[in-house]
Amino acid sequence: MRRDGRPIPRPERSAAPQRAWSQAPEPGSAQSKTPDSPNSTRQYSRSQDDGQGRSGYAPRQQPEPFAEERRQPAPAPRASRRPEPARPQRDSRPPKAAKPRRRRHWGRRFLIVLLILVLGIGGVVYYVDSSLTRVDALGSYPGRIGDTPGTNWLLVGSDSRAGLTPEQEASLATGGEVGPSRTDTIILIHIPEGDGATTMVSLPRDSYVSIPGNGEDKLNAAFAFGGPPLLVQTVEGATGVHIDHYAEIGFGGFAGIVDAVGGVNVCVQNAIDDPLAGINIAAGCQDLTGSEALGFVRSRATALADLDRMNNQRAFMSALLEKATSASTFLNPLRLWPLISDTASSLSVGEGDHIWNLAALAWAMRSGPVTTTVPVGGFQDSDVGNVLLWDDTRAPAFFDAIAQDREIPPELLTGGP
Repeated sequence: MRRDGRPIPRPERSAAPQRAWSQAPEPGSAQSKTPDSPNSTRQYSRSQDDGQGRSGYAPRQQPEPFAEERRQPAPAPRASRRPEPARPQRDSRPPKAAKPRRRRHWGRRFLIVLLILVLGIGGVVYYVDSSLTRVDALGSYPGRIGDTPGTNWLLVGSDSRAGLTPEQEASLATGGEVGPSRTDTIILIHIPEGDGATTMVSLPRDSYVSIPGNGEDKLNAAFAFGGPPLLVQTVEGATGVHIDHYAEIGFGGFAGIVDAVGGVNVCVQNAIDDPLAGINIAAGCQDLTGSEALGFVRSRATALADLDRMNNQRAFMSALLEKATSASTFLNPLRLWPLISDTASSLSVGEGDHIWNLAALAWAMRSGPVTTTVPVGGFQDSDVGNVLLWDDTRAPAFFDAIAQDREIPPELLTGGP
């Protein structure tokens, strides 16, 4: 176009007459080739003037319809993912090689600890049990009484000074050796099979009884004549009760056990001053040391002499066992171990007795037993001195109740706190 807006006239071309869109190409002409041929081209012809003086070329055939491609369905939109948190920048240093994680075998560790505890406890029990001195106290003999219901112990406190130094003999006021050992204390303990109370019976050492092979004599003479076996045989013959277990302790061992538990608290009604027993205590409740406790259970410097001594022995034994089985002793290793070791090294037991038998005895005595003495009929002089006689009627009934594991009738219980 010109600057003034008019179109620039085009030069006229000499050309063949124009054909319309609908006209077909002449046969034999170059334009007659099919459009499907790969070498064919679409032919155009000049068209007539459009009325505005413009002319041009127009296609000689109709355009083929455009074939639309078959569209595939659009894929379903993916679920949106949460943006991952930004990772902390790592150190430029090369990463350390990861160590393989060890699996925690808690069950195996528990079994190992449990095994160590069992072996440790077993070793202690074996050591303590092997420390006990065993004697043939419960041997068989012709005519021995058969087993009776319940469990029966014979506890013996002898006047043996074996193992004591001269200083200890002076401290305990035991004096020197006086010949064959005799028994200062003889106690029969009956543990019933059921839920009944344990019974602790004092057998006076001056009781006038028949000693097999030695005629009639004081009960403690049996120990001097034939030791533990003859004493057990004499007690079984006099009471009709079968003895299942035997335990014996001397002067030094008794004092050591008392000191091991830290002393024992006892209450006395009257003051006791006995130089021969080495004791001088006031009336009332007080803690006794080992040497004081030994004098307390040996002294006869009271109005009833031997009967008061037996009452003191039973009262002290009950207090000692209660202290030994208390939590203050069991939870204190500084008391428990000396108690166990001193008891084991101080006791003589029957050949078939063990440390667990002693533990069962202490457990049976923990709640306070019934304490009593054999029914006494009186005293008399004899060839062996002044002796104590058992009651002819009440004593047989008393021991018959024990032999049959029955509760002792209250009217047969005598003496004791």
